[in-house]
This record gives sequence, structure tokens and C-alpha cells, in this order.
Amino acid sequence: MAATLAVAGAVAVPAGAAQAANPYERGPAPTVALLEASRGPFATASQSVSSLSVTGFGGGVIYYPTDTSQGTFGAIAISPGYTAAWSSISWLGPRIASHGFVVIGIETNTRLDQPDSRGRQLLAALDYLVQRSAVRTRIDGNRLAVAGHSMGGGGSLEAAVSRPSLQAAVPLAPWNLDKTWSDVGVPTLIIGGESDSVAPVATHSELFYSSIPASAEKAYLELNGASHFFPQTVNTPTARQMVAWLKRFVDDDTRYEQFLCPGPSGLAIEEYRNTCPSA
Repeated sequence: MAATLAVAGAVAVPAGAAQAANPYERGPAPTVALLEASRGPFATASQSVSSLSVTGFGGGVIYYPTDTSQGTFGAIAISPGYTAAWSSISWLGPRIASHGFVVIGIETNTRLDQPDSRGRQLLAALDYLVQRSAVRTRIDGNRLAVAGHSMGGGGSLEAAVSRPSLQAAVPLAPWNLDKTWSDVGVPTLIIGGESDSVAPVATHSELFYSSIPASAEKAYLELNGASHFFPQTVNTPTARQMVAWLKRFVDDDTRYEQFLCPGPSGLAIEEYRNTCPSA
């Protein structure tokens, strides 16, 4: 399968950069400008995955850093929402990968799959990435995460319960009939939209956040005036916080702690809560 190089906005990272006390640090010291840019410091490539070549999920697209000089990368699987294809949130793939992650944006087995099924598919996609994919040698199989939009976000919570070894979960406008997630032990960032009428934050995101134990490390970001569909267009506050969360917990990169505590503020932010992990 042909790989396409995505170089827009990318900057080459010198070999051996940021190989400090933390062996998982990747890339330069973070800044607000870096997190809010359309691309991070790593050039990326992408590769399509046919549904015919995998089991447990419906294929998708892999995005990965082209640099092999800094060792392996953490990986994240992301699911779209009910009736949606990966293309609906595909901007997240290269955006996150360009900060030093391998990302697989999945297609679900059917567009109508419920959260529990999407959670299983996210885990199947991670297993494929680590065990069989063409980029498996670029991945640290101990540093994995999940995310998703709507029912995909609800699925990421299901995956976090099923596989507590995950390093992070990021549900976006999550929808799930289960409102109690006291068995989540994975560091979880929930991002909701203030004006969401499909999965209203009062009956979804806020309840999910409140039910997750503080011992898991958790954060809740509510976007001012945002609808249920905020992840379906480029959303800088979402990308900024999502990357910071993944860098902090998948890469254990405490340089990103500053973006979690006290956290984001401004006109785009309706509310932010966090257990504030200790650096």
C-alpha cells in the first residue's frame, strides 16, 4: 500500500533531540504556539488499511511520523461516531501523528455499531497496529491510547474498562447509555460541547467525568457554544488539549503538565476541570 508523505507545516526533528531523563520524550520543548499550529514538529506519512486485511474492525487509515531516529512512538486508535465514517474526523490523524504518535483512524464494521462494539474495535485496531501492521516496528506496544467521537467516545470508555493497561483515553462529545464509569482506571480527558443536543453534557460528558475516580487522573473540557459535531471540523482547543494529554500520559512527558494545570482558558472555553496530576 502506497504511503503518502504529508509535509505541510512539518519541521524535521534532529536525531537524538529530547532524549533526556525520560526516554519517551519526543520532539522539542512544547509551547502554546506549537500545540495550536496546524501541524506539530514531525513530518508524517499515511497508509490505508483495507477491511479485507484485518479482523475485528473495518479498516481505516494509519498516520505515523517518518522519523525513525528517536526510537518507538506511542499509538492511539480513534473511532468516528454513529453513522459516520473516519473521514468525518480525519483531520485528527495527521494532527496528532505530527506530535510523535502513530494514529489509526478506524472505520467501524457497520455505521450503526454501538459503543460497546466500537470499544472492542478500537482494541482490535491497536492489536493490529502492534502485531501486524506495516508500522509495528515504530510502535511501543506498552504505550497505547484510545479516543473517539460520540458513540466512538462512548466506545473509548468501554475500551478503557476492558483494557486497564491503556495509558490514556480521550472521549469527544461521548454518548453512552451507561452513565457510571467508576471502574475506569485509565487517565481520561473528556471534551464536551456546551450546546450539544445529541449527547448533552449534563447527561453525558459531565456525568461520565464525575463518575470516574480521581485516582485515575481525569480532566473535563467544555467548549463554549460548541455543538455535538465540533470534532468534525478543525478545532484548535480540542487538538491542543488532546495532544497535551496524550504527551503527558502516553509519553509520560511532564513538560506538558503546564497545559493541564491550571489548564486552558479564554473565550472558547466554557469550563475546565482537572484532578491535576503531579509532575
